[in-house]
Amino acid sequence: MSEMSFEQMLEESFKTIRNGEVVEGTVIDVKPDEIFLNIGYKSDGIITRNEYTNEPNVDLTTVVKVGDKMEAKVVKLNDGEGQVILSYKRLQAEKGSKRLEEAFENQEVLKAKVTQVLAGGVCVSVDETRVFIPASLVSDTYEKDLNKFKDQEIEFIITEFDPRKRRIIGNRKVLLVEQKAKQQEELLANLHVGDVIEGTVKNVTDFGAFIDLGGVDGLLHISEMSWGRVENPKKVFTVGQTVRVFVKNINGSKIALSMKFDDENPWNGATEKFAPGNIVKGKVARMTDFGAFIELAPGVDALLHVSQISKDHVEKPSDVLKIGQEVEAKVVEFNEDDKKISLSMKALLDSEDDGADVADVNIDEVASDNE
Repeated sequence: MSEMSFEQMLEESFKTIRNGEVVEGTVIDVKPDEIFLNIGYKSDGIITRNEYTNEPNVDLTTVVKVGDKMEAKVVKLNDGEGQVILSYKRLQAEKGSKRLEEAFENQEVLKAKVTQVLAGGVCVSVDETRVFIPASLVSDTYEKDLNKFKDQEIEFIITEFDPRKRRIIGNRKVLLVEQKAKQQEELLANLHVGDVIEGTVKNVTDFGAFIDLGGVDGLLHISEMSWGRVENPKKVFTVGQTVRVFVKNINGSKIALSMKFDDENPWNGATEKFAPGNIVKGKVARMTDFGAFIELAPGVDALLHVSQISKDHVEKPSDVLKIGQEVEAKVVEFNEDDKKISLSMKALLDSEDDGADVADVNIDEVASDNE
């Protein structure tokens, strides 16, 4: 039996490796775009930047250091210069795929950073394995601009897993829906009619505003926004504005809100302020053919009948009055129960006969917007 040469004995001392095999090595050198590993083979292993991560322009000297232990997958035994090409990324992707498969089966909640924003959704990376989350599953509400999620860590579950077709689908929406349902349940359990609460304006419509109370929305109807008249909610509220409201009614999950606090009711003390015979000032708020409604205070309107505008005959109020005009008149009738007030300018013009020419106007028979 012939003796082995030194070179043969040295070769025999190295382990045998194959393409596709996973090997462990020690980092012996690091450059910004390459990692060199001693893998116990006759040649060192090299991991290029592209085989380390999908992240572009990563400086490898910032992620590993000499002496670190690493596992990698053999891609090529000889790159033409006698070195072994390894891939850390592909090994991690295999581990990531297995990890995602288990998460899919167990419906585990995962967290990962959004690495890419596409026209139809966003991508996250779990151990170098890409997960696509369609735009319809990114949020529980329509998101016009998905770029807001770039580089943001989000939670999701895997709802579809087919690695052979490279189809791994994530879903964030279902978690948000569950979270809001839980918040809604907790809030409704502790919310009562009459409770005063702060909320954030979420949406404004022609008929009212939806207020986020902390996971549950309540409706602030236009009629409950003020003791005065609100013509257009969009001129009063803006999205994101903080408002103080109280719970007027709860019907299942529907919450009706109001800003008409009792202590701010303009009718408080009205009996004394608007007693018959008192002289009051106000502004013409609106007009009809039968009279003008005078705003004495926000939420307090009084009727100035067309027959009480002047001693002279007035065909219709708009002939002598205009919207916003300030007028002075005498209170001739006050109905506290129905919150109706009747005024007369003519009574002030006839100083000799205080109220003698005041027509007997029954304000209960005249349509009023104060009801």
